[in-house]
This record gives sequence, structure tokens and C-alpha cells, in this order.
Amino acid sequence: MIWDTFFAPFAEFEFMRRALIGAIALALGAAPAGVFLMLRRMSLTGDAMAHAILPGAALGYLVAGLSLPAMTIGGLAAGIAVAVGAGAVARTTILKEDASLAAFYLLSLALGVTIVSTKGSNVDLLHVLFGSVLALDDQALLLIAGIATVTLFAFAVILRPLVLDCIDPNFLRSVSRSGAAVHLVFMTLVVLNLVGGFHALGTLLAVGIMMLPAAAARLWVSDLTALCVVAAGFGIASSYGGLIVSYHESLPAGPSIILVAGVIYMISLVFGRAGGLARDLGRRRHLEA
Repeated sequence: MIWDTFFAPFAEFEFMRRALIGAIALALGAAPAGVFLMLRRMSLTGDAMAHAILPGAALGYLVAGLSLPAMTIGGLAAGIAVAVGAGAVARTTILKEDASLAAFYLLSLALGVTIVSTKGSNVDLLHVLFGSVLALDDQALLLIAGIATVTLFAFAVILRPLVLDCIDPNFLRSVSRSGAAVHLVFMTLVVLNLVGGFHALGTLLAVGIMMLPAAAARLWVSDLTALCVVAAGFGIASSYGGLIVSYHESLPAGPSIILVAGVIYMISLVFGRAGGLARDLGRRRHLEA
């Protein structure tokens, strides 16, 4: 019974193994990126950037169909362009960066959906919006694994200035000129992981594997290293659990992965030892006694 429920799907079907490997690689890179987005109070920026890559990916689709290189290059170019454009608008106008990002991402989402829907079928539109984690091929797996490797290596290189930029950006600017470069590298890594997530989970769900594990991990630990490790662990657990649920209940795989991540978040919200509701309630009762 245990074998049939938890292991047989991956032992019997290659597409399930591919989906699991791709989702694990995605979680290893995206979850730590989500941790730093959360620490920088930029959680909604991830959602905006996920939508921002859509028109570039749609243009890649328009040129070459469901081609991995074309959609990847298009999505990466669009994501970086929106990030730079939103920053430029924030610096040169009265609008704040969150408002300019919101405007850019709404336009990007509408434009991308329009391009895909006018030149493709409903199946193609669903593929772009919700991904196809069960249809990952070798090329897609190599891309996602490569993005995870680059992300982890880059975080190891820029960790100190990145952490300082999260805690006290003004101090970093006073002692070093690396702040702008670190921010640009970080945003590039976010876009890269969203592009990888786009191929597996689609533009609407890619940010879920980035932010939900990070938010859940923060409710259990506060140390930065532990936060990244726990977030990646939650991302891997969500990927495995979501694929199991999808297989046995005949549900779409991408949404199932994000739903399991949401369940982990809700459990953490109640029982998390570093800020869950039960911990705070117990502390209040202790103080009242």
C-alpha cells in the first residue's frame, strides 16, 4: 500500500520522474530567491515579474512555437526589461516602484495572453499560463537544473552584500558602491528562476514555488542559512506531495504542487515555532497567568 501510494508512480512512469526532478531543481533555486524577496519586502514583486515575462515568452512562441530556447530568451528579455523599466519610472517620475511594477505587469499579462490566444489554441494558452510539469523533456530539465546551479553559486558569491542590502541598504551605500550591482544581479536571478518556473508551472503559478515555501519557512526559523534550507525543503516536499496528489486524484500537476505548498504554509501559520499563531497564543496565556 505504501509503495503503491508514494513510490510506484515514480518507479513506473518516466514522465513522473522527470516532473519530480524538474520540480526539485526548481525548488532548490527558487525558494532561496523567495527568501531574499521576502526579507527585502518585495514579495509581490515576484508576482509582478512572473507576469512580466509572459509577453516575451509569447513572442518567442509566435516566432518558433512551443520552442524552449525561443520562449526562454523572450521571457528573460521581457522580465529584465520590465524590471529596468519599472526602476527607471520610479526614479524619474512621482510613481513609486510598486505602482510602476503593477502597471507594467498588468500590461504584460494582457499583451501576452492576447498574443498567445490570437495565434494559438486554447491548449497552447493553458500551457503558457499553467505550465506542463508532466511534459518536461531533457532540454527543459537541463535548463531548470542550470538555472538552479547558477542561482546557488551566485548567492554564495554575493551573499554578504545581499544580506546587508536587505538589512541596511543605506549603510551598504555608504561603505560600498556594490549595492546597485548586487540588486541588478539579484533581480536577474529572480527573473531566471521565474523563467525556469514558467516552463514547469506556467506564468500564473511560477511565483508560488518561490514565495510560499519561503513564507512557511519564516514561521519556523529565523536564521538566514536555516531559512534558505528549510524553504528549499518545503519546496521539495510540495513538489513531491503535489505530484502524488495529482497522480492519484487525476488533478493538474502544477496547481497541485502549489496547493500542497499552500497547505504547508497554512500549517506553518498555525504551528510554526518562530511566529505561528499557536506559539503566540501560548505566550499570551503564559503572560496572563
